[in-house]
Amino acid sequence: MDERVGHAQANGALSPYRYFTRSEWAALRADTPLTLTIEDLTKLQSINDPISVEEVIAIYLPLSRLLALYVAATQGLFKATQRFLGAEDGKVPYIIGVAGSVAVGKSTSARVLQALLSRWPNTPKVQLVTTDGFLLPNAILERDDLMEKKGFPESYDQTTLIRFLSQVKAGQPRVEAPVYSHLTYDVIPGESVVVDRPDILIVEGVNVLQPSRLSRDANETPFVSDFFDFSVYLHADEAILERWYVNRFMRLRETAFRDPQSYFHKYADLSDGEAMEVATSIWSRINLRNLHENIFPTRARASLVLTKGESHRIEQVALRKL
Repeated sequence: MDERVGHAQANGALSPYRYFTRSEWAALRADTPLTLTIEDLTKLQSINDPISVEEVIAIYLPLSRLLALYVAATQGLFKATQRFLGAEDGKVPYIIGVAGSVAVGKSTSARVLQALLSRWPNTPKVQLVTTDGFLLPNAILERDDLMEKKGFPESYDQTTLIRFLSQVKAGQPRVEAPVYSHLTYDVIPGESVVVDRPDILIVEGVNVLQPSRLSRDANETPFVSDFFDFSVYLHADEAILERWYVNRFMRLRETAFRDPQSYFHKYADLSDGEAMEVATSIWSRINLRNLHENIFPTRARASLVLTKGESHRIEQVALRKL
């Protein structure tokens, strides 16, 4: 599934996107200041997902500038609507979705965005939530024979997730979201993170861009993406994604998997060959299938598509025109 598109075709009149090379996009930074250090980036990046200061300057600073303009415009529209309605002053957060395949680097991108946006001159309050916390507990997934579909849309507690986003978007204070442990590979019972009326909320997850499903009686059921003001899809060719996933698995085998509490502790003592076989099998059975069936089809709904190359470097940017 090679999704690269040449400039002649990508910039055609029918495309909803405007495409930029890396250098073209980097030039849009203007005078946006760099507020992150190498030490900051070291703390923000995920395992097997390197990111450099040069990447932040070329890709994320122009994005930060664009979002500053979008957030200001959205806030202005909200205030105008409030004046029209004669309503009291309220506060509605600007919600940004970050989507893409397993192993593409969503977590690092979301954390870098959060750090940059929270360091704007007016220092807005920026919070980050991942949809992992809204996965159904393993006990329920096992009961319903869904462990092989973990990360698929049906493996989430959609009702709780929609309620959470609805409350946040309505400006309610202290809205709680469940917390997920990548060590135990399960939701942590009784633990939550509080989202308290942020200026900006970043929601990161593999399937956050799925559209609503219309019922036959025209009663539309809201979905996660309905609450987004802006969305980013991180893309890479599937052969590259598989290598990144397998490499990450092999690294975790020497680190996190060694912890006896790890759900994947059973893989820690496999030989290199056995571990490669297991990682490849998990990728093919679960993650690749989810990518084909659920994740990749939502790419065209994103406000911005960032396409990565082999070295994790973003080589092309597509910004939605419509």
